[in-house]
Amino acid sequence: MKTIPTVVAAFFVATSLGCSAVKAQTIRSEAVEHPRIATAIRELEEAIRYLEAAPHDFGGHKAAAIRDSRAAIVQLRAALAYRAHQDRR
Repeated sequence: MKTIPTVVAAFFVATSLGCSAVKAQTIRSEAVEHPRIATAIRELEEAIRYLEAAPHDFGGHKAAAIRDSRAAIVQLRAALAYRAHQDRR
């Protein structure tokens, strides 16, 4: 038999996963509304993969380019999340 803390913990995990799924779905719908932002995210992700696999460091700029590209992706996703939040109002 499961203990009450285990059941409660499972409930919170399931609830948070459900919220995450709804949030992800909402952001995906915003990506459809803003295809250039969605494309920019995909292109930045591909550029990061390319840079990470590259055997050279592009004159010392590789690490900063990867870092800044990741930061840009975070901001673009935040922009889509903001629009999703505004559209629900």
